[in-house]
Amino acid sequence: MSLLDLLNHLLNFVAPALAVGFLCALMGRVFVRRAAGVPSWWIQGAINAGVGALVLLGGLVFFGRDGAMATYAALVLACGTSQWWVSGAWRG
Repeated sequence: MSLLDLLNHLLNFVAPALAVGFLCALMGRVFVRRAAGVPSWWIQGAINAGVGALVLLGGLVFFGRDGAMATYAALVLACGTSQWWVSGAWRG
């Protein structure tokens, strides 16, 4: 496998985490009132994407393959929970 093929596989592996993470951050800006001390949307998106990538990696280890629907469900739940935490919505 060449370096470009490896990079292509890695980017395709984390693409769902990036998409869901940044969409959660952008939707959080629309639907959640902004509180003091909350990081900007791109920092929130990066945190969500990092959490999502860890969930995808855990799903790969647990199921032994990529793309299990349970992993994608866990990705959505983890990114939603991460966005709730990082946006400060838990404070009320």
